[in-house]
Amino acid sequence: MDNKISIMIVDDEPIVRESFLHWFERLGYRVEAAASGSEAMEKLQQIGFDLLFVDIKMPGMSGIELLDKVKEAYPDTIVIIITAYGSIDTAVEAMKKGAADYLLKPFKPEQLSLVLEKVLNQKKLITEYEYLKGRLDRICRFDNIIGQSPAMQKIYDLIEEVAQSDASILIVGETGTGKELIAKAIHAKSPRAQHPFIAINCGALPDSLLESELFGYQKGAFTGATQPRKGFLEVVSGGTLFLDEIGETSPKMQVDLLRVLEEKKITRLGDRSPIDVDFRLISATRRNLEEEIKKGRFREDFFYRIHVITIVVPTLRDRKGDIPLLVEHFIEKYSQETTKRVDHVSRDAAALLQEYDWPGNVRELENALERAVVLSKSRTLKKEDFSFLCPATPPAAGSRSLRDMEKAHIENVLDECDWNVTQAAKILKINRVSLHKMIKRYDLKRPLRD
Repeated sequence: MDNKISIMIVDDEPIVRESFLHWFERLGYRVEAAASGSEAMEKLQQIGFDLLFVDIKMPGMSGIELLDKVKEAYPDTIVIIITAYGSIDTAVEAMKKGAADYLLKPFKPEQLSLVLEKVLNQKKLITEYEYLKGRLDRICRFDNIIGQSPAMQKIYDLIEEVAQSDASILIVGETGTGKELIAKAIHAKSPRAQHPFIAINCGALPDSLLESELFGYQKGAFTGATQPRKGFLEVVSGGTLFLDEIGETSPKMQVDLLRVLEEKKITRLGDRSPIDVDFRLISATRRNLEEEIKKGRFREDFFYRIHVITIVVPTLRDRKGDIPLLVEHFIEKYSQETTKRVDHVSRDAAALLQEYDWPGNVRELENALERAVVLSKSRTLKKEDFSFLCPATPPAAGSRSLRDMEKAHIENVLDECDWNVTQAAKILKINRVSLHKMIKRYDLKRPLRD
């Protein structure tokens, strides 16, 4: 038993108080007594006790009344009711009000010890549960965001802080770091959580298509517009709009979106009637938008409007301590999806996963685990199951810029897939349009084969 807890006996009969005091002092507990409910409340205010034994029938304040006051002011204090055989119904009422247990008079010391041990075991289980629950909430308190590193704890705290405001947020991070998951977590914690969350990848749509998707159109606005259609800026009403790869938008689209953010109105294509809109904007980018502004590719006024709050997402390289947790999560996920009985990774495989640089971040790690689980013939993933994780083609000497790392990674994946763009796009977790744009941007060429 835990002899560090403090106990108070509340009973108007001196002989009962003395019996309890003698018994608990002999067992080594810190114990005091009170002759009434009012005296007990005074002592609680001065000292505080872990456990109270309370007689149910006392002059003045009854045991039930004292129980109510204790549970209101000190909800963590354990109360055990002392009652006579004829008052069991009252004891049951006390249990409903929060008493942990009851003792029937007269009782033997052995009965007292059993009740005490039972209650303390319950307290221990509750304490352990609260600790584990708190730790789990801290580690994984947002759906699908896995991580317990200091870098991720800062992200969690920031999500909690910004969720309640309506300020525009810019999430900055490399491809595959989980920017959309963070946007979804902010929405889920916000007052807009009961309304839609709509995500659009600006880099995956041509400018004209992006415009019609966002603003909607009237019948006859352009060839093929046979029916009027609401845009996402209308559909998202009351909710959160997530614009991924905002750095890929054209200057014209930036002007149009800036006007919407300032006026809270839109006009469908082919129409003149303004429509009121209400949404929170969260944007994301892997680009350095301040550098894009200097190069004239991004509007400064739009930049300041979308990044009232900035969240910088750490790369997987910067939180390698989370890799074992992520590996466990993805193995469980894809074992269930594929019905493969894969339990864990070998020591060599774990070391490889820990040492690999992960230029594609969590998305690449997830893809690697999915592929390994699908192809595995064993319940344990071995080092050879990750042989496809060849070192990426090194960028120019002395360069570790995001651009060079991304170029090298894309080229490596394309080579691995023998330049099958559809397959490479699936591995990179992007669409074919985005991959074609990247191939063009980085001037990647398929190597000649003998």
